[in-house]
Amino acid sequence: MRERARSTPQPAEKKSRDIQLADNKKASYDYSIEERFEAGVSLTGTEIKSLRAGHVNLRDGYAKIEDGEAWLRGVHISPWTHPGYTNHEPLRPRKLLLHKNEIAFLAARSAQQGYTLVPLRLYTKNGRAKVELGLARGKRRYEKRQVIKEREAQREMDAAVRRRVPRTT
Repeated sequence: MRERARSTPQPAEKKSRDIQLADNKKASYDYSIEERFEAGVSLTGTEIKSLRAGHVNLRDGYAKIEDGEAWLRGVHISPWTHPGYTNHEPLRPRKLLLHKNEIAFLAARSAQQGYTLVPLRLYTKNGRAKVELGLARGKRRYEKRQVIKEREAQREMDAAVRRRVPRTT
């Protein structure tokens, strides 16, 4: 009698639920980011639906520490298009979920002259809404110009190299 080879069923691959919902590209231009932190965001049902649909703007957002709590302000989440009996305010302050020691550290650092907390990106991680905060110092106008000059110089050098190198096909 011949034995059949038993095949063990392979565990189904989990789909990654990590999705980037919004990115604040202007923050890296306006600020020099010194440290990054991950914080959870307390949202209502219609807000998370709007986030997943991509209706969010981080450009004017900032975080503030008040009475031992972290708050995200100035982030525009558009109202949900098919609300039930209630909808949310687009610019309402949203509570950030951080540990007490993280809040104390951020409060001390952001209280220093020239520092602020800016949202860098908004994403989901294991189905939970998260925001990446940056402890940032504002750039001066000449620093921004210097970054633009360096970027253009690099672009010109890359173009010159592409023109000089013969293609081998």
